[in-house]
Amino acid sequence: MEQIKKNVLEQLDMTREHEEEELLAVIDEEICREAKRRVIPLSWRKELRIQIFHSLRKLDVLQELLDEDDITEIMVNGADRIFYERKGEITEWKKHFSSREKLEDIIQQMVGKHNRMVNEAEPIADTRLADGSRVNVVLPPVALEGPIVSIRKFPKEPILMDQMVETGTISEECREFLEKLVKAGYNIFISGGTGSGKTTFLNALSEFIPKSERVITIEDSAELQIQGIKNLVRLESRTAGAEGTLAITTRDLIRAALRMRPDRIIVGEIRGAECLDMLQAMNTGHDGSLSTGHANSCQDMLSRMETMVLMGMELPLLAIRSQIAAGVDILVHLGRLRDRSRRVLSIVEVDQIVQGEIQLNPLYEFAEMGEQNGRIIGNWIKKGELIHQGKLYMAGL
Repeated sequence: MEQIKKNVLEQLDMTREHEEEELLAVIDEEICREAKRRVIPLSWRKELRIQIFHSLRKLDVLQELLDEDDITEIMVNGADRIFYERKGEITEWKKHFSSREKLEDIIQQMVGKHNRMVNEAEPIADTRLADGSRVNVVLPPVALEGPIVSIRKFPKEPILMDQMVETGTISEECREFLEKLVKAGYNIFISGGTGSGKTTFLNALSEFIPKSERVITIEDSAELQIQGIKNLVRLESRTAGAEGTLAITTRDLIRAALRMRPDRIIVGEIRGAECLDMLQAMNTGHDGSLSTGHANSCQDMLSRMETMVLMGMELPLLAIRSQIAAGVDILVHLGRLRDRSRRVLSIVEVDQIVQGEIQLNPLYEFAEMGEQNGRIIGNWIKKGELIHQGKLYMAGL
C-alpha cells in the first residue's frame, strides 16, 4: 500500500487542488499497474482504493469509523491502538496507523482547520471536525504512550425531543413541562456526567425557543446544532496562537454577547470562572438562557457552581448562593444507567435561600421498576408542583 501511495503522490500536481474523482482515477491507475506485477484480489483492490484515498484526502484509518453512523466515540491510544464505542460497548479496532508520524500529521490536520495549535510546548488541545464531532488531543511528553486522540461524534441530524420520548430518555409529561418552561423564559441548567447526553439534550431543548428571538451561543468548540432560529449568532473561544493572536475566552464572549442585544444566551458548557458571568447574564434580564455542566446530581451542580464562581472572584458564599438562586430557575440532571441508556433522572426547581442554604424543590424523578430484555424500565414520578409560576403567567402558559 505504501508503495502505491508513493506512486500516486508522484503522479499528482502538487501546485493545485485535485477533485476527488481525479484523485480516485490516479489511485485506480496505480492499483492496476501494481496488479500486473502481482495478484491482488478484487475485494482487496476496493479496500486498497478506499484506504489510500482516506490516507491522502481524509483522516486515514479513522475515516472508516467516522463514516459509521452508530459509532459514538473513537479513542486513539497511540498509533497502534484504536478503540471505538458502539451502542455503549467499547471494542478494539483491528486497524492502526502506519506510523506515529502519520498519526501526528492527522492530528495537525484536525487542529489546523479551526485556529487551534498543539505541539510539545502546548500538548493539549480541543477542536472539532467538519461534521461537528468534538476532538481532544494530548501529545507527548504529557501522554506517555504516544499521541492520544478522543473523538466524540454527534448525530448528523440533531435528535429532537419527540425522539427522546420514543427512546425512553424522557416521558411525554416531562417533555411538555419543559417545553412550557423554555417558551416562558425559565433559566435552565443541565447537569450530568461524561457521556450522559448533556449537549444532545440542550440541542433538543432549544427547539422550543420561539423562532422570533435572537439567540447567541457560546462554546469552546462549536458543537450545538440549534435548529429553526434565523436570528442566531454562534461564537467560539480561541486559544492564544504562536503568531501572536490573543486568547479569546468564554468569559470574553459572554461579556461581548451582552452588548449584542440577545434575547437568550446559550453557553455550551460551564467549566470555570465564566460561571459568574453566566449568572450575571441570567440576572440582568436575559431570561430563557441555557447551559450545561458536569456534576453527579442537582445538589452537586450547585456546589460546583459555587466553586466555579470562586475561581473568578472572591465573594462571600452567601452572595454567590444569592446569585445562583436568583439566576437559575430549573436544574435538569441526566445520567447513563448500567444498561448504557441515557435518561433524565431528575428535574428540580431552585427555590429561595433559607438559613444560608439554597432550597431545591423536586419536580420529577426517574424511578426504576425493573429490567426487561436487558433494558432498565421505569417511570418518572411527579414529586411536587412548580412554586415560582410568574414567568408562566406572564407568557400566558
